[in-house]
Amino acid sequence: MADGELQRLRDSIDNIDAALVHLLAERFKCTQAVGQFKAAHGMPPADPAREAAQIERLRALARNARLDPDFAEKFLNFIVTEVIRHHEAIRRDTG
Repeated sequence: MADGELQRLRDSIDNIDAALVHLLAERFKCTQAVGQFKAAHGMPPADPAREAAQIERLRALARNARLDPDFAEKFLNFIVTEVIRHHEAIRRDTG
């Protein structure tokens, strides 16, 4: 009985992980388009004001979801760092 419950929980985790990967892939498709737009219009790869606003927004969402806001911020910072790296590559490739 306990093994069945553990497997059910693990299956749920696996499904959530799959959804997260698909959501991240979709997010990166959007950020790639943003990077191409920025490169085409001579805009810098990073937007510190937007990034700060997004961090505050995500921290609020985390608090409302009872998720550690510090963890949420670290997660977003990781993603933003990768996005900026992609934007810089797009700028180099199109410049």
